[in-house]
Amino acid sequence: MNISIYFEEAAQVSVAFIIGAVIGLEREFRSKPAGFRTMILICVGSCLFTILSKDGAIGSTDRIASNIVTGIGFIGAGVIFKEGITVNGLTTAALIWVTAALGMAIGYHNYPLAIVVSAMVVIALFVLEPVQRFINRFHKVKDYKIRTVTLGGNFNAELEDFFKYHGLSYRCMKFTKDNNDAVYIYRISSPDRNYDLVSQFLLNHKDVRSFEM
Repeated sequence: MNISIYFEEAAQVSVAFIIGAVIGLEREFRSKPAGFRTMILICVGSCLFTILSKDGAIGSTDRIASNIVTGIGFIGAGVIFKEGITVNGLTTAALIWVTAALGMAIGYHNYPLAIVVSAMVVIALFVLEPVQRFINRFHKVKDYKIRTVTLGGNFNAELEDFFKYHGLSYRCMKFTKDNNDAVYIYRISSPDRNYDLVSQFLLNHKDVRSFEM
């Protein structure tokens, strides 16, 4: 093999290292599960597998590419976790997926596409975050998971009377029994986004054991 090919492949994994580092910096800054080193390793690893598959060292190109996608899916699933009634880690999982794709693009010498997509990722991570925060300010719906100390009592009626009195739209999404506790999941819509009023009512109610939103 010509020595120039080795330098070319070294340049490919170096570019993958840089792109993975740029993406990983943002995740590290936000203290996410997959941070600086993880994103570098994902991008470089995907690039390396692609290069080796092109050289015929480890099977056909299409089979290796499909296996990379499958393997990255397992890694991505590992950073998704449920906390209460919310799901966290979806953005990090998507970044792991796209970082692997960028490594594969570099491995296939598709530098223009890798650069364009990397720019899009950086814009989505850094530039669009204030836009997302602005949109979230207008989010008028929240889900509450409320656990009461007993199954009896008039908590359900009292809560819905409170909603009606303060002009809040509501819907009981789920009602379950857990030992001797009742667990309610309510979807509440407040036109003025005054959810502190709801939280204060739940904090002060004698029948509420815990709640989360």
